[in-house]
Amino acid sequence: MKAIVVYLSTSGNTKVMAEAIGNGIESKNVDVKVVSFYDVKPEELNEAEAIAIGSSTFYYKMLLPMEKFMNETLVSTNPQGKLGAAFGSYGWSGEAPIMIAEKMRELGMTVMDPVLRILHRPTDKDLQECKRLGVDIAEKMKQRSKKKRKRKSSSKVRIN
Repeated sequence: MKAIVVYLSTSGNTKVMAEAIGNGIESKNVDVKVVSFYDVKPEELNEAEAIAIGSSTFYYKMLLPMEKFMNETLVSTNPQGKLGAAFGSYGWSGEAPIMIAEKMRELGMTVMDPVLRILHRPTDKDLQECKRLGVDIAEKMKQRSKKKRKRKSSSKVRIN
């Protein structure tokens, strides 16, 4: 099982959130990569069973480069059926994570609710919440993996 946490952070706050989410996933023994959206490769998105995406909010929207990433790079990987999570920091309004989650749903991803939005710099308590989201992502991945294995084993035809 693999997860990827992709972020765009203007002041470092969303990056700190991404790292804490990654720590939560890793604490449940799931492979995870935390990476800036500038450096992520489409193959890494294809290989991941769960994709968490975070962006700062700027003028009531996600940042334009993240919007382009969502509409081009993510779309090109056809993430339908993958697990998704959205997060981000904000100074005033915090719409970016909501927009990310909406786009993920549009693409057929199963999005974990609620989206995680943190005002300004994450506190220790906020970072625990981020880590908890990572743990929840890993646990959901494991549940989905078990269901897939059960479906595969029950769909095998037995001939005597």
